[in-house]
Amino acid sequence: MKFKVTKNRYLEGFGIVVVILALVRCFFPSVAEQKVSVQEGAEFDSVQVDQQRAATDVPEKKEPDSKPLEIKPSRFFDSAGNIIKNKILSVNNYKEAFPDTNDLQMVAAQKYGVPPMEYRADVENNKTGLVYIGANPYYDTDPMTRSIPYLVPRAATLLNDIGRAFFDSLQVKGLPINRFIVTSATRTREDVAILRRHNRNATENSCHMYGTTFDISYTRYNPISTPVRDDQLKWVLSEVLRDMRESERCYVKYEVKQSCFHITTR
Repeated sequence: MKFKVTKNRYLEGFGIVVVILALVRCFFPSVAEQKVSVQEGAEFDSVQVDQQRAATDVPEKKEPDSKPLEIKPSRFFDSAGNIIKNKILSVNNYKEAFPDTNDLQMVAAQKYGVPPMEYRADVENNKTGLVYIGANPYYDTDPMTRSIPYLVPRAATLLNDIGRAFFDSLQVKGLPINRFIVTSATRTREDVAILRRHNRNATENSCHMYGTTFDISYTRYNPISTPVRDDQLKWVLSEVLRDMRESERCYVKYEVKQSCFHITTR
């Protein structure tokens, strides 16, 4: 037997349920309040969870480093901004500071240099592997009668660095800017032979023939601003050459009779 629910019976049942719920609310109002409080508590809990979740998503801020930045004193200016004049120290002994013999310099000359040429015309017509050094803002060159103002690039770079360091040293020591003078550079076998007629100390197998070697006078300088009439320029130049030598950039021989520093690139 099938139980058939008609429209009238459905409406009657729904009405009975509504009446029963209304009676329950009237006689037991606490039931409705408890439901509301539970919903409000659930909403509050969800808000707390969202706030906690948002707090955990914020990256942790690192505390700033409380250690103060250490500022080293300047070598060029004092605390008031005035230029500091560094002391001129020179070297203790020129011969001991620059003892590199021709035999020692020859090893580097043959390693980094060009093959020696016989005559000046050969060099003039074939300067392969050599660069011109006759025009430079940091130094001057003598009118060379027994050499030509050319060097291999390695030696030319060394000479340029010596000149720039010399300028810097003069400035920080409070001395007027002066250019040192290059007295000789690359020589031919013919040049060496002629030199040996007038100077018996000149060696036949000279490093100058390889384009790696040059001489700098320590007694003559060309002033840019004011001449310096004592040995201060020589002292500063010796400091620069000592630093270059200790940095293994070059070999240096202190020549007494020729009044020059004999320098070969390394």
